[in-house]
Amino acid sequence: MTRPKQISSAKKHTGFSLIEILVTIVILSMGLLGLAGLQTRALTSQMESYQRSQALILLKDMADRINANRANAADYVTATPMGTGYGTCATTGAGSAGDLCDWSDSLLGAAEIDSSGNKVGAMIGARGCIYQVAPSASGVPGDYLVAVAWQGLNNTAAPTIDCGLNEYGNEAQRRVVSLPVSIANLN
Repeated sequence: MTRPKQISSAKKHTGFSLIEILVTIVILSMGLLGLAGLQTRALTSQMESYQRSQALILLKDMADRINANRANAADYVTATPMGTGYGTCATTGAGSAGDLCDWSDSLLGAAEIDSSGNKVGAMIGARGCIYQVAPSASGVPGDYLVAVAWQGLNNTAAPTIDCGLNEYGNEAQRRVVSLPVSIANLN
């Protein structure tokens, strides 16, 4: 008589482990989807960080070039942004024209070239601008602002510097870094 009770007790628990497995699979799937989203955000943040570091390198490069050629600092002021949309320049050598051409090529990514010959070393839509901030007094070349703009991947607050303004479709994706350059009296 005790035997039928054991069988009926076993029948009550049939399928309970299957429900547990299904719930576990659902929870695990949700966790993996969250992890995939986190990985996507991490890759986007890594790309944003890479672009910013490239922009800072190019920004410092041009500031150093202006500083090295102080007597002709005013020749570095750009009427239009260098880099994307500027076209190609053929000027080489020393001086402001050669420096601006080199900088434009660097903004276009000339530092790294893939196996197909495409320039891949710069930011998305990189542009560089040089503004004269303070008018020069007698004997003092003045103050300048070097800026690099590019297109980011996420929306943020729109920058206040005009470099690359209205060139990226969405101002909240435009990124700009800048560096003031002060040229003291040359004497």
